[in-house]
Amino acid sequence: MTFEEFSGQDNAGVTGDRMHRAGTALEELLVSARKQDCLTVGVYESAQVMNVDPDSVAFCVLATDEEYECDIALQIHFTLIQAFCFDNDINIVRVNDIERLADIVGSEQDEEPKDVHCILVTSPSADSLKDSALESLGLFCEESRNVYEWVPTISLPER
Repeated sequence: MTFEEFSGQDNAGVTGDRMHRAGTALEELLVSARKQDCLTVGVYESAQVMNVDPDSVAFCVLATDEEYECDIALQIHFTLIQAFCFDNDINIVRVNDIERLADIVGSEQDEEPKDVHCILVTSPSADSLKDSALESLGLFCEESRNVYEWVPTISLPER
């Protein structure tokens, strides 16, 4: 076994643990933000918030699955949202489990299912649980950028 093979095996465990922690932190952040009414859900709704009050945006989640990967209009929106987030120093991640994400952000029984392709966390309060989750996700995004992964993908924990 070469050093590269050995360090690669060790790194895979660290990466998996890091990914699990990030997924847990993202779920905590979204649940907390939902309770505090600090979520903006939907591509168009998110674009409106970014246009009107970009300073209120603390975190961005982009979600897709196989069904929408070939949706050119959605990919163009994602590109514009990513550029906006980079220009305004907003941390951003991708999630590939749209159904799980929809379960977390939820909707009322009477409502139509929400478009969860883009979710913004806005105006976090100073002493909520979400702050530690937000900080943890910020570190995860920073570490990812250090290895040139500009929009890291996070797997949400199973239920």
